[in-house]
Amino acid sequence: MLAKVWGAATLGIDAVRIVIEVDGGSYTAQPGFTLVGLPDAAVREAYSRVRSALHNCGLNLPPRHITVNLSPADVRKAGSGFDLPIAIGILRALDFLTDENVAGRVFVGELSLDGTLTPVRGTLSISAALAGDESIRELVVPAANGNEAAAVERTRVIGAQHLVVLLAHLRGQTLIAPATSTCSRESQTDFADFCDVRGQAQAKRALEVAAAGGHNIMMIGPPGSGKTMLAKRLASILPRLSPEEAIITTKVHSVAGTLPAGSGLLTRRPFRAPHHTISTAGMAGGGSMVRPGELSLAHHGVLFLDELPEFRRETLEAMRQPMEDGLVTIARAARCVTFPSRFTLAAALNPCPCGFFNDGRRECVCSAQQIARYLAKVSGPLLDRIDLQVEVRALTSEEITGTEAAEGSASIRDRVEAARAIQRERFRRAKIQCNAEMSSRLMRRFCELDAPSRSLLVSAIERLALSARAHDRILKVARTVADLAGEERIGTAHLAEAVQYRALDRAYFRG
Repeated sequence: MLAKVWGAATLGIDAVRIVIEVDGGSYTAQPGFTLVGLPDAAVREAYSRVRSALHNCGLNLPPRHITVNLSPADVRKAGSGFDLPIAIGILRALDFLTDENVAGRVFVGELSLDGTLTPVRGTLSISAALAGDESIRELVVPAANGNEAAAVERTRVIGAQHLVVLLAHLRGQTLIAPATSTCSRESQTDFADFCDVRGQAQAKRALEVAAAGGHNIMMIGPPGSGKTMLAKRLASILPRLSPEEAIITTKVHSVAGTLPAGSGLLTRRPFRAPHHTISTAGMAGGGSMVRPGELSLAHHGVLFLDELPEFRRETLEAMRQPMEDGLVTIARAARCVTFPSRFTLAAALNPCPCGFFNDGRRECVCSAQQIARYLAKVSGPLLDRIDLQVEVRALTSEEITGTEAAEGSASIRDRVEAARAIQRERFRRAKIQCNAEMSSRLMRRFCELDAPSRSLLVSAIERLALSARAHDRILKVARTVADLAGEERIGTAHLAEAVQYRALDRAYFRG
C-alpha cells in the first residue's frame, strides 16, 4: 500500500517540511529499493541503514520492491536525517503501523544499524519552522537533539533513544515524555577577564567603544604587546544574548554541526578565531553541501583575525559585503542560500614583517618597500569598514611588574549595556540594534554636529585623506562615545576621540 510520512530538510538556517511517500509494492522474487526526489549520497544510502536497523529490531521486511519519493522533488535532500522518516514510512506501508500512529508527526533522525537514533544537524531550525502549525502534534527527533529542538516552546518535541522505544510510543503502549529545553546563563568567570590585562588603557577604551556600538576594531603593534589577549576578552564585555539572538545563533551552529550533542540554546556570544590559512569557502561558507562559514558562525559574537595580512587577499575581500550587509549569500546552480553574519570584527597585525617597526625596544630590520608590501595586503576598502584602529605599544617594565588591579570585565560590561539600552530606545522603530548599523538617513537624524565639531571633522578629513565611508564611521563612533558618556548630542570631545581612532589610517597605511 501507499504511505505518507512527514520529514523535514534545512535550507540555510530555515527549514521546509518534506513528504516521504512509500509504495510497499507487491511480493516479488527480486526485492529491491528505489529512492527518488533529488537525494544526495547520504540519503541514497539510507535504505542500507534502515534495513539493518529494522532487522536488528526484530522487524524483518518481506521480499518486496519498495519505492520511496521525497517531495517536493525540486528541493535537494541532504544529510542522514531522512533515515527515521523513511523507516517509519516503510513500516506504515507494510502495515506494521497505522495511519493514526503517524498522523500529525514529523520525523527527523539518523539510524544506527542496531536501531539507535543518533543526532543530526538543524533540528532547532526544523522545530522553529513547524512552530504554530496546528496540523503537527509532535516533532520526533533523536534524544540527543531533544534539548535543542525543545527550545522552541510552541513545538511539542519527543526525543527518542531507540527505534523500538519510539514504536512503542507511536502505538500508545509506552509514551515518551516531551523533551524540555534547559540552558543556564553564563557567569562572568566563563570568559577571560579584562582584569588580567596590564596597562593598555587606550586599547581597553577602544574595545569598550567597539562593544558599546557594535563597531569593528583593528589593533596594530609589535609581538607580545597584548593584542591577542585583548581581543580574546572582547566577548566578555558584549551585552548578553537576548532570547531572539540566542535562537538565531543556535540555528547557525546547529546547521553547521558545531553545536555539542545534547546542548540547548547557546547563551554565550560566539568567539571565532580562524587560522590565517583558511579558505574563502571556509570563511564565507559554501562547499558541496552548503554550510555556514566563520562569518556566520561568529553571528552576534566576535570574529578575531590574528595576523591579518597573512590571510589570503581574496579571503579578506570576501568579507567586505557581509560586513556591510550582515548577510552572506551563497549562490549555486540549484539554489541560493543566505546566512546571517552580523558580527564584531577584531583584527590584529604587526606593523611590519619583523614586527618591530616604530618600537623603541628593538630595531626594525624591514625596508620601507617590505613594510609597504606587507601592509598593502589589507586593502583600503576593507580598512574603511573597520571603525576603530588603535596602536598597541609594548608594555613598559613598570607595567609588566606592577601589582595594581585592573578594571574587570563586569564593570566595563555594565557601561556597555547602559549604552546599548540607549541605542535600543533610539532605534526602537528601526530594524537595527546598535550605532554601527545606522543608515545614512539615521545618521543625518542622530549624528548632528554643531559648528565647532563640523569644523573639526572637515579638518580631519582633509588632513587624513579619509573617504566618505570613513567619514560615516567616524560619526557612528562619535555617537557611541557620546552614548557611553550619557550625552544626547555629539560634542567636540566625542568627535575628537572618534577621529583619533582613524589616525593609523595615515600613519601606517597611507604613508
